[in-house]
Amino acid sequence: MTNMQVGNLFGNRRSTIITLYNGAFDSSSAVFLVVKVLYEAGLSLMSMFLFISCLSSIHILRTIFLLPRTHIPYPLPKGYTYGVSCDKFGLTTSSSKEETASQRKPLRGGGGTEGETSERWDVTEGDKVERQEIAEKVDDVTPQLKGSKDSDGNEEEIPSFRSCIFSKLFLTHLLWLSILQLRHYLFIGTLNPMLTLLTSGDPGQVSRFTNAFAFTQFCGVFCAPWNGMIMDRHKRKAKPSDTASESTGTQRLADMKSAVLSLAITVTQCVLFSLCAAIPVLQVQYLTFVLQVINRSFLYGGHAAFTAIGFPPCHFGKVYGMLMALSAVVSLLQYPCFALIKGPLQDDPMYMNIGFIVLVTLAYVHPINVYLQVRRETRRRGAVKPPRVEVQGLGEMDNRPASDTDI
Repeated sequence: MTNMQVGNLFGNRRSTIITLYNGAFDSSSAVFLVVKVLYEAGLSLMSMFLFISCLSSIHILRTIFLLPRTHIPYPLPKGYTYGVSCDKFGLTTSSSKEETASQRKPLRGGGGTEGETSERWDVTEGDKVERQEIAEKVDDVTPQLKGSKDSDGNEEEIPSFRSCIFSKLFLTHLLWLSILQLRHYLFIGTLNPMLTLLTSGDPGQVSRFTNAFAFTQFCGVFCAPWNGMIMDRHKRKAKPSDTASESTGTQRLADMKSAVLSLAITVTQCVLFSLCAAIPVLQVQYLTFVLQVINRSFLYGGHAAFTAIGFPPCHFGKVYGMLMALSAVVSLLQYPCFALIKGPLQDDPMYMNIGFIVLVTLAYVHPINVYLQVRRETRRRGAVKPPRVEVQGLGEMDNRPASDTDI
């Protein structure tokens, strides 16, 4: 969770980096497969675990010397730096300090005085970026729930954490995450009895298929960025100037619209994976393993990326933690499912797999809800935006709404 904000540093590839981190986390289970293979080759557990412990020193040094002291803002303000920089040791030259101070000095207009707290800024593109940079630094010192401003200068209210968790978007995303996660947990829990049933109890074949499943888990780090590329595809088509001029709300709507395809593909993958798992043919399970690792990497990577997109950044940690906690409670349903397979189904999970095919299709509710919400928000913004009125004498476009005095 603490490393997901690193994606904010990569702009148009933000979701790709977030999904890459989740893919690496998902593939970390393959480390113990390596430990198992090395142990069977003669290495001691003591030496291997001491080596893994020493690798943790890299994370400590990286945290102290590279990561910022506070959160990484998004979008990044102009000239944003992090880690050990020269100004922390007083190595910045006086000329650069004076230049920075002059750049940040606000331009006042009208009858403003020197002691007034509210100042008028000259409306230029450079000043907008500088004003955003100062606002980000102020928010780091005094973190409050403040509204952001769009490209027209209108303040956009940030919803509270309570309104986020009781929103329809949160509930459908929780349903999407809980159902797909439960499906994966149930598959992993029933893998051994399923392989035992399909191989007629042959321990050699069960071991071979189990090792094949373990090796496929390592591929999650390579599959997860595909999902991020799907979510970032609209940013690659846009020009940098267009991205900079868009408001935060407009960027969020564009990101959510792009996430609809990612969410739908993740559900489709889980349906195909459940179909293959329900086929009682041993060789088909190789395809099941491949679909399972791809879908799992899409699930957790897409979950983190969508949480960063669909909810305010100031609530990301709380919303992400709440989603994972509630989905974990839903995952407790795997134990009644295990008892049902062990008892009435007599170690045959086929009927359970068929039932989950129907259950997984319910997760399509989430991408449909996101699509409808984006469409409603886009229409609302289009209705609120004032019409553009052409000035006949100058041949220019005026953003002011038409009135009786203009006529």
